[in-house]
Amino acid sequence: MNITLVGGGNMARALLGGLVAHGHAREALKVVEIDPEARAAIAARFQVATFAEIEEPAVGSADVVVIAVKPHHVRTVARDLVGLLKSQIVLTIAAGIRLDDLCRWLGGYRRLVRAMPNTPALIGAGIAGLFALPGVDSDGRARAAAVLEAVGATLWCEREQDLDAVTAVSGSGPAYVFYFLEALDAAARELGFAPADARRLAFATFSGAIRLAEQSDSEPAMLRAQVTSKGGTTERGIAVLEEARVKDALLAAVKAAADRAREMGELFGSDS
Repeated sequence: MNITLVGGGNMARALLGGLVAHGHAREALKVVEIDPEARAAIAARFQVATFAEIEEPAVGSADVVVIAVKPHHVRTVARDLVGLLKSQIVLTIAAGIRLDDLCRWLGGYRRLVRAMPNTPALIGAGIAGLFALPGVDSDGRARAAAVLEAVGATLWCEREQDLDAVTAVSGSGPAYVFYFLEALDAAARELGFAPADARRLAFATFSGAIRLAEQSDSEPAMLRAQVTSKGGTTERGIAVLEEARVKDALLAAVKAAADRAREMGELFGSDS
């Protein structure tokens, strides 16, 4: 499968690294990157063909064209692609860009898939939500999924608006985890641990808890209950979190992020 990535930022490089690590042929990968230093770095690191602009040699033979630029650059990229697309799957990973808008910018081209990956993709541990227009057949969906599966798991959405929720939960989610990790690290320091030891305790606690949850058939609430002995230390700590309505605050944060994802779609999709 021939893949062209338009944009050479962190997520594009994660995809390149994942594809190469999974045995994808380097000669089947191409990157369009306008910045000369970034372009040279990509060529040196991944040994793939690079291009300074969108042109037929870059995308003409591609089976999948991945739009991996900032949302406000997608319209320009789409207009440069018009006339170069035949039957390629166009996969956009730009946050907030709706497929109806991308379709319009591409002159009605409909072999489109939208995805929302997250930053753990940088280490091959990501998860991405995907949505395809009805014009994309099963082979096209499989090709799009294969690109994202090189850096983690995938989840197909039945409605495009579900990607706003994916953005809020898993796209922004690593930041929520880091926020709690930061707090646990800070608490350990306040209780007298040296910074290195505090970080080790906090990181190992998060990592171990996630591994335990992944290997258990129990719901998170049950796992929490198993740690929370009656009258014990955990019960006292959980009581403070409940009093502060931390769970409600997290729910509100996710909903706010979902609202912002919808706002971005309206903002970037406007022709005004």
